Amino acid sequence: MPIKSYKPYTQSRRFITTEDFFDLTKDEPEKSLTIALRKKAGRNNSGQIMVRHRGGGHKRRYRIIDFKRDKFGLPAKVIAIEYDPNRSARIALLEYTDGEKRYILQPVGLKVGDTVISGPEAEIKTGNTLPLSEIPEGTFIHNLELLPGRGGQIVRSAGSSAQLMAKEGEYAQIKMPSGEIRLFSINCLATIGQVSNPDHANINLGKAGRKRYLGFRPTVRGTAMNAVDHPHGGGRGKSKGHNQPRSPWNQPAKGYKTRKKKIWDWMIMQRKTKVYAGV
Repeated sequence: MPIKSYKPYTQSRRFITTEDFFDLTKDEPEKSLTIALRKKAGRNNSGQIMVRHRGGGHKRRYRIIDFKRDKFGLPAKVIAIEYDPNRSARIALLEYTDGEKRYILQPVGLKVGDTVISGPEAEIKTGNTLPLSEIPEGTFIHNLELLPGRGGQIVRSAGSSAQLMAKEGEYAQIKMPSGEIRLFSINCLATIGQVSNPDHANINLGKAGRKRYLGFRPTVRGTAMNAVDHPHGGGRGKSKGHNQPRSPWNQPAKGYKTRKKKIWDWMIMQRKTKVYAGV
């Protein structure tokens, strides 16, 4: 996906880059596959802010994505590639032979007119969904289930992919995008290929307003506040207040354990790798 830059006729325009939407084949979503998406601005059902720095943003409708891919053995034809404002990846509109339409995440290389299918008997081809037990070792996958039947929950963002490293007994070893190697049940479903729109990470918003369009509000540093408002606040000049890094509610931010029991630890074969500059 090419990235567009602009003539700097304003100060912020000099740095703005945007996506080139040449790969899209449809401007409007399939109305039967969308629902209203009401803004919560980070608040729960009682109106209390649970996630800070959220609010505003452009109006959206949610596209219902088929993460389960549970229509086994029924071929589907790709009839459109669309933009989804709710995620970084592109989505593909499928039409099954029985007439039903569904959205899926578009993998790199999947085009209008291609045919995809789900199930244990499916071919190892981009866009097809199979259990890990039927996928050859070394294959790149995405939209991976954490538990069988739950639907794809991980490796869904733009440009991401995981790799099937090995299979032993009831578990498969998957190398995650972070470098972590983790065990998954061989009955978990995964889709072949890499998620579309890999250049999403190279986009430069260029100005604060574009961040607001996405529904993010400004973040104020704790050291810029008064002592009454934050543990880092107060003092003369750029004082750190002689405090360890803490949250606004005085919970330590570094080295303080917040989990009582890590139930998934036994499934992690190798922790995520650290990448150092210049190495």
